[in-house]
Amino acid sequence: MVMAGTKFILDTNIIVAWLNGDRTIAEKVDKASAIFIPSIVAGELFWGAYNSGQVQKNLQKIKSLLQNYSVLVCDGNTALEYGRIKMDLKKKGNPIPENDIWIAALSAQYNFVLITRDAHFKNVKSVKARTW
Repeated sequence: MVMAGTKFILDTNIIVAWLNGDRTIAEKVDKASAIFIPSIVAGELFWGAYNSGQVQKNLQKIKSLLQNYSVLVCDGNTALEYGRIKMDLKKKGNPIPENDIWIAALSAQYNFVLITRDAHFKNVKSVKARTW
């Protein structure tokens, strides 16, 4: 269920599923009050496009997506959140991929709900992670 007024950050796996025609995600995006894409996710998407068999087609899909949604970029406050999250995960003995720490940091910084299919975000206490 989409919460009215809730702002969402989309993880790479959600966007890939959406671009590949997942109607459930498309319906929830349509109902969301605001959708944001972390710059880290944009980079992962572009890497995937360049690593694909249909480079130009996939690049165009991503460029079109990024024209229609706000891209969140990292700043000093994001770096502060990154440091806190990485230290907390280290203390717990639950490391996650570096890019995902940056994505989590943006989610925590703005207090936006992170939409992902990666279970390891549940180990980040400052992030509200949901699955679509």
